[in-house]
Amino acid sequence: MGKEILKRQIQLPERRSCLILGPRQTGKSTWIRNLLRSQDLMINLLSQTEYLSYIREPGCFREEVLSHHRRHPKGTIFVDEVQKIPQLLDEVHDLIESHDIKFVLTGSSARKLKRGGANLLAGRAVSMQLFPLTSQEIDSDFQLERALLWGSLPILWNPNKPLDKTESKQFLRSYAETYLKEEILQEGLIRQAGPFVHFLEIAAENDGQIVNYSSIARECGVSVKTVQQYYEILEDTFLAYRIDSYQRSARRRLITHPKYYFFDTGVTNAIHHSGFTTLSATDRGRRFEQWVATQIIANIRYLEIDLKVAFWRTHTGVEVDLLLLRGSTPVAALECKSSTLSSRDRSGILAFQEDFPNVPGFLIVPQGRQRDLSKNIQGIGWQSFVDEILPKL
Repeated sequence: MGKEILKRQIQLPERRSCLILGPRQTGKSTWIRNLLRSQDLMINLLSQTEYLSYIREPGCFREEVLSHHRRHPKGTIFVDEVQKIPQLLDEVHDLIESHDIKFVLTGSSARKLKRGGANLLAGRAVSMQLFPLTSQEIDSDFQLERALLWGSLPILWNPNKPLDKTESKQFLRSYAETYLKEEILQEGLIRQAGPFVHFLEIAAENDGQIVNYSSIARECGVSVKTVQQYYEILEDTFLAYRIDSYQRSARRRLITHPKYYFFDTGVTNAIHHSGFTTLSATDRGRRFEQWVATQIIANIRYLEIDLKVAFWRTHTGVEVDLLLLRGSTPVAALECKSSTLSSRDRSGILAFQEDFPNVPGFLIVPQGRQRDLSKNIQGIGWQSFVDEILPKL
């Protein structure tokens, strides 16, 4: 008998309908199938048969849902990959209003829903997001070095069907290609694949770095506006998270361009054509920062912590990797360091604290006990920060 299936931190609301968004392969379909009861109905729009039936006869969806609801009034209607037919959300909206039916919907492209003029059920359904596995979900099997190299998509950590290194490499490379084919090209989000593929490679190489739109546009042979649209596509298909700069400073000229973190370290390595053996010191440092950022973002959403993530950098290059804000007020300044700490590592936080002396600073490292590095700066392992400090901020 295999190990128990990985438990997810996300939880469905008891009574309200919900729309669960997130990238492909983060486990949305598997998760909702594990929730199915005998009185529930599953509609899978990734199935070509089901997809075509609703395209040919749009009224069929409403008829099937109402029929099921009459027989199972306490049942839930699950609709997987609803962005395939955005118009169904109008029917869902009306069925929630008129018959108080509970829906659980999943999707991997907010852009497709928006472009299709879809009703996003504002006020009628809770909007949620599913991320790759967090360290808490992986639990005792978690290994940081493995996560930095391979990422944390569920298939790579399935205790009942473990993949070897060759299979893991094939999956991640296929994922990058499949994403381009299915999420970008087939959904009609871009007209030409070539420039976008080149852009993706540059974006992955510069993951977590401040974006220079003009430089990327020159490398890709496209306009600055097109590069900005490419980044919007990454956001809307949940492939990357946009982190904006924090601008409140009375004495300093600050960088205004954002930076982006890809949603998964393994996918970033695949797009970046890493060899999946070892990471260079530079790449390891960037993947560690990416891992910390994505784990913080996921835990903020899952735990419903009232925080948002930003960064701080001056025109002279002094930087704080991550700021945690409550509203517009910073509550923590974070620097991520994957190697041995030195006194220079505090310089960014110290500069920030000149303007914001009461904001605590943290140097986030791969592991180690919490220690005081100065009056208001602590060194701390990333796991301890996420588990112990983040929920209390």
